Amino acid sequence: MSEAEDLPGGPAPAVPMSPPLELPHALGVSRLVLSRGNLFAVTAAAGNIAPAGARELGVFFQDTRHLSYYELLLPGHPPTLLSSETESSLAAQIDLTTTDEEFGGLLGEPINVLHIRRRQLLDGDFIDQIALTNHMGRLVEIEFSVAFAADFADVFEVRGARRPGRGAIQPPELRGDMVQLGYHGLDGESYRTCLHFHPAPDRLEGGAAHFRVLLPPGATHTVEVTVRCSRGALKAPRQRRSFGTRLSLVRGEVCHFLADCTRIRCDNELVLRGLERSLGDVFALRIQEGGRWMVGAGIPWFAAPFGRDALITSAQVLAFAPHLAAETLRFLAAYQGKQDDPYREEEPGKIMHELRRGEMVRTREIPHAPYYGTVDATPLFVVLAGEYLNWTGDLGLIDELWPALLAAVGHLDRSTAEGGDFLRYQRRSPRGLDNQGWKDSRDGVSHPDGTHAVGPIALVEVQGYAVDAWRHAARMATMRGLGDLARTWTERAAAFGVAVERAFWSEEQGYYALAVDGNGVRVPTVTSNPGHLLWSRAIGEDRARRVVNMLLSHDMYSGWAIRTLARGQRVYNPLSYHNGSVWPHDNAIAAMGMSRYGMGRSAQRVFAGLLAASDHFRHQRLPELFCGMDRGEREFLVHYPVSCSPQAWASGSLLMMLQAVLGLEPDAFAGRLVIRNPRLPPGIARLDLLGMRVGTAHVDLRFVTVDHHTHAEVLDIRDGPMRVEIEVSPSLRD
Repeated sequence: MSEAEDLPGGPAPAVPMSPPLELPHALGVSRLVLSRGNLFAVTAAAGNIAPAGARELGVFFQDTRHLSYYELLLPGHPPTLLSSETESSLAAQIDLTTTDEEFGGLLGEPINVLHIRRRQLLDGDFIDQIALTNHMGRLVEIEFSVAFAADFADVFEVRGARRPGRGAIQPPELRGDMVQLGYHGLDGESYRTCLHFHPAPDRLEGGAAHFRVLLPPGATHTVEVTVRCSRGALKAPRQRRSFGTRLSLVRGEVCHFLADCTRIRCDNELVLRGLERSLGDVFALRIQEGGRWMVGAGIPWFAAPFGRDALITSAQVLAFAPHLAAETLRFLAAYQGKQDDPYREEEPGKIMHELRRGEMVRTREIPHAPYYGTVDATPLFVVLAGEYLNWTGDLGLIDELWPALLAAVGHLDRSTAEGGDFLRYQRRSPRGLDNQGWKDSRDGVSHPDGTHAVGPIALVEVQGYAVDAWRHAARMATMRGLGDLARTWTERAAAFGVAVERAFWSEEQGYYALAVDGNGVRVPTVTSNPGHLLWSRAIGEDRARRVVNMLLSHDMYSGWAIRTLARGQRVYNPLSYHNGSVWPHDNAIAAMGMSRYGMGRSAQRVFAGLLAASDHFRHQRLPELFCGMDRGEREFLVHYPVSCSPQAWASGSLLMMLQAVLGLEPDAFAGRLVIRNPRLPPGIARLDLLGMRVGTAHVDLRFVTVDHHTHAEVLDIRDGPMRVEIEVSPSLRD
């Protein structure tokens, strides 16, 4: 039995059922997002969770919403928002004000008289520090309230799943300065949200805490609200610590994580901030399960372990945080498929898609315990192990994971009939996904006229992953002295690559089909998917150039980035999820592939476009996706309404593209780092990479652009032997 099966099997019949939830939306609301471990919070810009029950907002713990309404209320109209910012997705500062109108002020007095600073933080709990400062010049009496509610909705309910019924909300329990909200789930579990107020409110009710404060001129009064989420048996309360102490500890954890990462310096402060934010977001998205850490996919909907997302994110940041890949590989090996289970689409050797811990999993309303409906995570698992080895030379981890790697390659072999068929998917679970590649929306794999492809479906990029997986597996086998096995996998990769060319290439289009369907018919829709073949180095140079030409054509390239699907086809929609939008991670993978084929100038163009796009998002943080409209003369970018942000593989995209344009190619076993035709994107004249790990050695590098040519320099090598080779070709391929 795998570790992930250790869950209750069905609903507890003794629990009374409540009717389904009816939840409003808070679309168009500017959001603040905080994330740490298994806890995340999404509030409106003023720090509130309102309207009550809004699908886009809440405090969530282990896939359950523990706070569905939370609002600071003052007499009269709501306070005016001055500013709101987040720090590394772990803390937020919100500044508000009220006018003298609420206090009987005269026109001659200052307009903004009460300053309210809210500082919110995740530190195992959700903490909201509310500090009110009187700038009115006279003593004022202030009444305010903190209103709250918890619906304990499963994250799938929040996303829109309709349940036939749900468990029972428990009456609030009041205990002096604390109120406990509870829910008895259909899984027989008790869910609790405890709100602790310091100092104690003047009056406490089951849905609000009321305060009355006499505030002299220039004085500040502070209230701290601590929200603790729990499941099962009550735990002993934590020792109370000041907000400042908590914030210092959280910052220390971030610094400890970043200390193991490659440091970046450059002369463009905005770009530097975006790159640093990327690493900070990756840290904030890490989730712990069973004592193991793995980066979660994104907030708000995908704050959970996802195999494909974590594998790609870890590959994106290998040059900067290789320890993230080790975490991911160990985590996914622990949950690797052991048996055949159609409901969860589990198969021996298969790598999971998604792991959830909410009530709907525990009642078997959904199969995510974990769910294995992904066709690409298994080859990507092997690819990441090989790429990690190239950077670190850590054969010890490969030895540790060898049984899992053998099982994963065994699954590839069986699924492709020992390389004689393609790697395909077709839904087996009634609650599973129709499409099981990265474009997993229902219309994500469609013919140009909009007709959905019939299964079992073979996606073009997945075949490239398989080719790359066999190659990496062969190299790892060679290093372990398994020559016969290495030869078998090398031959399989070569033969499989030939079959892919024959089945997916269309000479008429000069491009690869998106897929081959269950009837053996090509799906000739022009999409970004073939760009992943470049990353996998699965095709010849001539066709690679033709792929790049298509990706950068006017129909595919919006001016900001490569679209998921070309204009001019009936299914094209720049406002859709997968059929014409822009996904940063998709662009990063293609750019990395361009670099691997010596087309660094093309990679530089993609990087420059996405850097420009990042300026249109808060904190230069690229979201999960944005709309695929053309970059107009005024350079306005169109946002996608419900895009996850932060999102792991979007966060890793700028870092992967930086590696691509710098031409970094490691070979830890040879003690070598090749820098091939480096380029810096427009707007950066100097960039340093400090402490980058290759094998056991760490290297400091400097890149400087003079007269449109980028020069690389080695500043220092320490902790081990390493040779840095800088190659500049006089005749570049693009």
